[in-house]
Amino acid sequence: MDTTVIPVFFTIDNNFTKYVSVALQSLIDNVRADEKYHVIIIHQGLSTANQQALLNMANDNVEIELSYLNANLDAIQNRVENYLRVDFFTLTIYYRLFIADQFPQYDKAIYIDSDAVIPGNLADLYHMELGNNLIAAAPDHSIEHVPSMIKYIQDALGIKDYHTYLNSGVLLINMKAFRDEKFVDHFLYLLNKYHFDCIAPDQDYLNMICRGRILYLDEKWDAMPKAPEYADEKVANPQIVHYNLFYKPWHFDNVMYEKYFWQYADETAFAKEIHAVKDNYTDAQRQADVEKLDNLMRKAARLPATHNTFAKVAATGERIQL
Repeated sequence: MDTTVIPVFFTIDNNFTKYVSVALQSLIDNVRADEKYHVIIIHQGLSTANQQALLNMANDNVEIELSYLNANLDAIQNRVENYLRVDFFTLTIYYRLFIADQFPQYDKAIYIDSDAVIPGNLADLYHMELGNNLIAAAPDHSIEHVPSMIKYIQDALGIKDYHTYLNSGVLLINMKAFRDEKFVDHFLYLLNKYHFDCIAPDQDYLNMICRGRILYLDEKWDAMPKAPEYADEKVANPQIVHYNLFYKPWHFDNVMYEKYFWQYADETAFAKEIHAVKDNYTDAQRQADVEKLDNLMRKAARLPATHNTFAKVAATGERIQL
């Protein structure tokens, strides 16, 4: 009997090589003997040494392919030049939205942010039945105690039940439906016409375009660290841990779920380098991270009052959802 090959996508630049290696190590450690994975790492200019280090992690169950981002985006620009009025850098921000079109050999695939680890087994996620849904994703639990984000989601995006606002760090993508329903064309139409100012650009477009066709995953599939005062909300048995925003165990102490990161980091060829990053991260850098987060929250509080929001455009009759 043929074994289904499970495609898994990551996107990184050279600086994130060491962290995606931790995600890869966790995936490899939790593969069952009868499973096959095709990991595609879409990258921006990895050094030769880093490319080889990642390729060396492959084994009989896990094939690793490196795909150069610029070549893929050139193809996108050529195909949809009639829509596109945005620069190359803008496209890189949204790259995960183009995966279905760029890899037509797959009808379904998993996408995971590279600041994640996978203590569970990805086949259990991959084999979930999507039905007519465009994606499967977990609600964004990181915003639950942030009033400015809740207001942004409700008023700027128009998602009144903020518990249904998804996090795009872990996605099961209905690649065939994305292609059949011309997701990319619809996205580029909205992007070119409105250039919505967003808190989380690709995540917000996914929330709005896929609204009503999202299979919501349990939090264990996208468990994100929270502040220490919410320790009682910790997921008991996370299948994927996503170190979202500035909750990075390689920068801060006592990050929720940090034990999983260091467990797998210490198995990689980058272990010493990752520990050095943590040891050399300064208090000034940590304070700068805190200030960046504060600025993001201030922006979230400001955006609902602007004239160009998803909610206001939708109220004019413009079709946002597919």
